Parts: sequence; C-alpha cells; structure tokens
Amino acid sequence: MVPWRLRGLAKQSILDHMIDGSATDPIATSNQITNSLELLADMGRDFIDSQDIEGTLNRALGKITEYVDAESGALFVLEEQGRILRCQSCVGITEITGLTLQSDHGVIGRSVQSNQGEIVRDASKDSSFDGSVDKKTGYTTRSILCAPLSIKDEKLGAIELINKRGGDGLFNDEDLLLLEALATSAALAILNARMASKLVEQEKVKRELELAAEIQRNLIPSQEDSSALIHGINIPARTVSGDFFDYFTLEDGRIAFCLGDVSGKGINAALLMAKTVSLYRCLGKDETSPGRLLARINLEICETSTRGMFVTLVGGLFDPKTGIVRFANAGHEPPLYCDKNGVFASFEADAPPVGILPDIELGAGFNEVELNLDGGTLYLFTDGVTEGTLANGDMLGTAGVQKILTDYADYDLDSRLSAVVDRIRGVTADLHDDITILGLDASGVEGRAAGNKIHLKPELKLHFSARAKNLRGVRGRVRDCLENKNQSELFIEDIIRAIDEACQNIIRHAYGRECDNEIILEMLFENDDLVIYLSDFADPVDTSSIKPRDLDDVRPGGLGTHFIRQAVDEIDFLEMSNRTGNVIRMSRKLVGE
Repeated sequence: MVPWRLRGLAKQSILDHMIDGSATDPIATSNQITNSLELLADMGRDFIDSQDIEGTLNRALGKITEYVDAESGALFVLEEQGRILRCQSCVGITEITGLTLQSDHGVIGRSVQSNQGEIVRDASKDSSFDGSVDKKTGYTTRSILCAPLSIKDEKLGAIELINKRGGDGLFNDEDLLLLEALATSAALAILNARMASKLVEQEKVKRELELAAEIQRNLIPSQEDSSALIHGINIPARTVSGDFFDYFTLEDGRIAFCLGDVSGKGINAALLMAKTVSLYRCLGKDETSPGRLLARINLEICETSTRGMFVTLVGGLFDPKTGIVRFANAGHEPPLYCDKNGVFASFEADAPPVGILPDIELGAGFNEVELNLDGGTLYLFTDGVTEGTLANGDMLGTAGVQKILTDYADYDLDSRLSAVVDRIRGVTADLHDDITILGLDASGVEGRAAGNKIHLKPELKLHFSARAKNLRGVRGRVRDCLENKNQSELFIEDIIRAIDEACQNIIRHAYGRECDNEIILEMLFENDDLVIYLSDFADPVDTSSIKPRDLDDVRPGGLGTHFIRQAVDEIDFLEMSNRTGNVIRMSRKLVGE
C-alpha cells in the first residue's frame, strides 16, 4: 500500500515538472497530468485490493510500458542476499522472465547500486551496456529507461523499459519522473507483500509451537489432589519446554518417577524431551531397576539424538508402604532430601547425562542410591530453580530452596513446591529458564501440623520483597484476578485498599523498614467468600496492640487498620507453629458485578 504522503509527493513532482515550461501546450499538459494521475490511482488501487502480488505487478508493468510507449518492460528483484537480480516479470516483444544477472551488472545494476534513475539514450555508447541478452534474444536495444525499486535505504530491485516507440525513439525526463513515481508505488507493494508473507509464516510457526506445547502438557502428569504423596510443577520459560517430569504407579503399588532437563532450547529440545519422557514411561513399566532403566534410555538417546544434545536425568522408584526410594542420577542437579526434623542432605551425580557415552553397560547400569525417607521428603528440580533470578537480581541457589521449604514446612507438598516456583516468578511472570520441581512426601497426610495450612489452591499467589515500589504490581495483579471473577469496581477498590494498607503495615511495623525480606499474598475463593492471607517472616508482633485509632483523634497516620476493617468482613491474626513470622487472614463475601 502506498502512503498518501508519498503518492502526493510523486503526483506533485509530476505536476511541477510538467508545468515548469517543459510542456508548452496547456491542453496537452492538462491531458498528460490527468492520464498520469489516473495511472497512479489505478495502480494504487490494484496494489491495495489484490492478494496476488506477482499478478498485480505484471499488470502494473504492462500499464507502465504501454503508458510510456515502450516496446518492452521488465521488473527485476534482488535475491540471494542482494547478489543476484532476477527478472520476475516482463512484457513486450521479448520473454526474459527468470533471467538472472549480477546485481551490479549492466545499466540496471548500476541503477540499483546507485539507487538512482537512469536514461540511456544510445545503449551502444554506454560502457555499462551488455549486449549478451540481445544476442540470445535477437532483439536490438537502442535506448533504456530504468528506475530503482527501493524504500529508503532498502533496495528491492528495478524496473527497466526498452526502446520508446514513435518520435525520435528516445525516453525523456518526464518518462523517468513518472517511472520513478510508479516504481516507488511498486516497491511499497513488494515490501508489504513480503511483510505479509512473513507474518503468515510467523503465525503458522506460532500455531505449530502452541500445538507442540499442548502435546508436551499432555506428556506431563496433571494432578488436582494437593495432598498427594508425589507432586510436580513445570513452568516453561517459552512456549515449549526442555524440562520434564513424569510418574506412574506400577502393579505392585510402587511409583516410578523421573525428572530431567534437555540441553539447548526450542523445538529440538522439546522433541528430545518428548522422546525421553516417552521412553521412560514405556521402558519403566518392565525395568524396575532405575540404574538399568537409565542405561537403556542412554543407549536409545545416543543412537538417535542430534549431535551435542544430551539429557540430565534422575529416575527412581518410590514405595509408599515402606517409604524407601531408589534412584539413579545421570548428570542432574543433586536431589535434596529433607528429613522429618528439617535437616537437609543432597546426593551428587556420579555419572554423565544420558546421550553422551553409549558404552555404559546395560547390565550394571547407572549407580543407584537407596534411601529410607522415614517421614521426610525428597525434592528433585532443574537448574531453572537454583539459577532462578529473584526480584533483587540474585539467584535463588540451593540454600534459597532449602529456606523456602523450611518456611513452608507446615504446608502440604503442593504449597511447598508452589512457594519455590512463586519466589522465582515474583510479581511478574518473566522467566529466564524453565522451572521444574518434583517432590516425594513420605510423611503422609495425617499428623501434619494443619493449624495454618491452606487446603485450597490459591487463585493468586505472589511473593515480593517488602518495598513500597512493589505494591503497584501487586495492585495490578489483584485487580486482574478480581475482574476475572466478575467483581464490582467498588468491591475491587475495597480489597486493593485493604491489601495495600496491610502490606504497608507489614513493611513499617513488622519489618520496621523497607527491606528485601519477603511478603507472601495468597487469595482463595471458598464458596461465596474471598479469603486473603498475607504472610511475613518478621518477629511475631503483639496482636493486642493492633487496633484502629479513634477517628476523632486527629493525627497524621494511624488509620490503616481502620481502613482495612472497613474494607473486609473479617480479619484475624494467625499463629505460626514451626517458623517465625505473622499471618493475616482477611475475608469478604463476594458480590459480583
């Protein structure tokens, strides 16, 4: 499509040149102007309306050749990174469609390289003219008119007209001016067509990636029961992921599990991920030795994987009846074991990733570790967890993972894993790497400290440092969540105000100042109620001292608690059993729009 400003400039240039005295007959000048403008408008409409750019360019070339009264015309486009000019369309006496020339060859090459129009009144006297085409076609080129196809500094090709009919057989300045204006219109049409083609291709790739992502999601177990003994989370950084986990129950009740990370990114990694997890599920139903199972998978991956690609992988068997787990580690992050007393231990890999060494013996397999969980929990995760970037720019690291798991020791397995993931994701959802974490919990459901445990899965869970600048992002996420639940604007404003005031009280009074310590916001929908939990990790506060100030006491500040109580139906301060910190529970009846 030709911008109206450019069309206007082209028309004005033609008008100016025709009126400056080069055309002395007023009637002839008027007719020429009218015809030129009609041609510009006609071509502009064709370029806008047509979906067939090649056909439209061919018709436009025919109109240009006929209007200028040339014997032949050709449209050349640049290809192969600008090294070659190929004739895409031609009209007239000779047929040279498909002819290729070096991009700096001949008169047309000179026009393209200089990005300027050319008039060659006597081709035989021009040093750049190459008569080889005339020899092939038997045609005699006497004069040449050429205009480049370009937009700003982007060169696309050129239009070349040969031998003007009638008169002295020579092209004039008016012909060149018109051809340059029409070439600009054609260049814009070509550029727009190429951009449209790229957009179509990008959309096609996007749909294919979305389909691949859906297939990947179906390969990873989905689990609704947050109290289950095994649970995993996979959050891709991109549309498709190279991380994976899987688990399934064997006939004897034991649970086979794996978690891995494919080297590289993109479709190649996603395909190898799909192959590895499929191999594990297929072979793992017959091979009950984790070490031998990884050796068999290693052999398969070595035979068919792309050179240089590999998979770090942990696989094992968990017996819920005894709490015993056996696993093998092929070059992966060390599994982390937390016993029932909160003491951590890790298990380093002593073997390379699968897909690197094909000569690992199938009989011996990879080394195995046997561990009695004894009421504790085994955690597996990818480097996207330990190398995950926090809000302050630091990496979480293994120590950070341990701290979060300790802080959430009273919570079910799902909540513990979610806390680790949410700490990395923060208020925003931008990730630098895939995040995958899996837990095996031998403590069971009974006997867990459940006084403050949240049983329902939060609709919104945010982890953010205790700094006022973060509250803007929190307010936005809260608003989005409540709007998705079709709550009224008044309801949303009340809840945002209550959360904002409570967070500021935590920053000022619990932590005593702005700092990098954490605040956790969880929002749940229980029947017809919105329930909000705000947690911190400061020293316990004296809840008896937290009360709204009398509104008649006119002093700066001190009204935050009053505003909170006005915005919600209930507010409670919960006691923590196994960690320091404070939890505020607020609830309000949902109202709808």
